Amino acid sequence: MKAAWLAVLAGCGAASATRPPPVDPEPVHSALADEDLFKPSYGKPELQKALIAERGAEATGERRVSELEAKPGDLAVDDQLRVAAADLAVRRRFIQTLEACQAAGRFCPPRLDEPAWAFDPDPDRPTEPPMTAILRFDLDSWRNLAAELHGRACACRTIACVDSVGVAIDLLEVRPMPQVQSDDASSTSVTRARECLFRLRGKAPIPTTAPDGDGVSFVLDAASEVVAKSLN
Repeated sequence: MKAAWLAVLAGCGAASATRPPPVDPEPVHSALADEDLFKPSYGKPELQKALIAERGAEATGERRVSELEAKPGDLAVDDQLRVAAADLAVRRRFIQTLEACQAAGRFCPPRLDEPAWAFDPDPDRPTEPPMTAILRFDLDSWRNLAAELHGRACACRTIACVDSVGVAIDLLEVRPMPQVQSDDASSTSVTRARECLFRLRGKAPIPTTAPDGDGVSFVLDAASEVVAKSLN
């Protein structure tokens, strides 16, 4: 497996040269076979506008990390740096998915906005995830919930969002009755949500355009290098 990835990276040339390999790559989850069947509601103009906004947010995140790196180290600063670096890494991966969507129509998130999400799971004080869809678990309601989980997972730009949406999926997925849990549409939405979270954690390849613009190459994400640097 490692030899195969090294061969892929070598073939990516300049496309991967700007981002070093991840510090501790994990086994890669395969993308859904029917990924291309998902068609988002937005068009190319909205996608281009989102990319411009996200690259501006990325620059802001880079400045934040640089400012924290320049401060004298202490526990508070180190903690802020870890969070800022992790958030920057997630946003960079989100940008990569938008670029893949723009280049080849793959891995497009269901939504481009960043929906409000404040969920701090506490096992001692369990609370319901703040979903917009009604928390009922009959067939129609579970399909709506699963679709919302898909949209929220793929729209994450911070590590807190990635972590807490993952917890929300774990909490909600077990609640429908068995005959509802086996619904294909709901299962597909939940699977796609988990795939998005896996990519945003940097544990799956994200496609990027090849240097000559011909086709799409899959390269290992390397935004986690920022996280690793903050932990050293």
